[in-house]
Amino acid sequence: MRGGLVGAAESVPGISGGTIALVVGLYDDLIDAASQVVHAGRELVTGLVRRRGVRPALQALRSLDWALLVPVLAGMVVVLLLSLRLIAPLLESYPVQVRSVFFGMIVVSVAVPLRLMPGRFRVLDGVLLVAAAVAGFLLTSLPPGQVEDPSLWFVFLGAAIAINALVLPGVSGSFVLLAMGLYVPVQQALSDRDLAFVGAFVLGAAVGLASFVKLLQWLLHHRRQGTMAVLAGLMIGSLRALWPWQEDDGTLLAPTGSVVVPVLLAVAGAAVVLVAMVWESRSAARAEVRA
Repeated sequence: MRGGLVGAAESVPGISGGTIALVVGLYDDLIDAASQVVHAGRELVTGLVRRRGVRPALQALRSLDWALLVPVLAGMVVVLLLSLRLIAPLLESYPVQVRSVFFGMIVVSVAVPLRLMPGRFRVLDGVLLVAAAVAGFLLTSLPPGQVEDPSLWFVFLGAAIAINALVLPGVSGSFVLLAMGLYVPVQQALSDRDLAFVGAFVLGAAVGLASFVKLLQWLLHHRRQGTMAVLAGLMIGSLRALWPWQEDDGTLLAPTGSVVVPVLLAVAGAAVVLVAMVWESRSAARAEVRA
């Protein structure tokens, strides 16, 4: 279920799967697992080149928590594919209402990285938060791109960049693809089973993830306080992309018409996140008691 929530988030431009992973308590586990997979991949390549065999790579893979990862990844993939067919059309037909729900969800979710700070909030944390919020706002201000028939090298590059958005709360992989003009082509390639396109996308995602996840893991373990401040800032900046009233090109508008329904939907979205936060907190407390 938690993996499915992450997958659903990744299908909506403006909301990050990393944000939901933080809310439901998967973020650190997923980053550590991704880092271990990257390590196993490097061991595999090194073993083949130096003729040492695949045993080091298999040992690295055995250390993964497969009991956690398999259901999480299965939920992500299944719900992501379903969401691309269901949520995207809803966003096109009812943009104000759908964005209102996710706006409320992200507003409340900002509290999650702030709660995960190991120490008190410092002046430096405030500076990092504001800088990250500005960066997130500017990133989500990029106009949507249009690429009719993207080259495979561009698909590779777009996937390498977008996959990093997957692991960064507040930065939407779908929005990055939208800004690069690849969001619709990716949907079409999946629908048409274009293996060359999908292969280039998967390869780019693998390379991009391997290039970034080790750094992020180190920051989480050794610079957690500042890292959480940056993640909270990115989430605040990403609210610009989820403002309910905006033009097709992303230009922000003042609220128009009745605002009662959008406000109620935003409150409902916030309530969903609050329930998830309470559930995760109680689950963690029970786990500590059992330990």
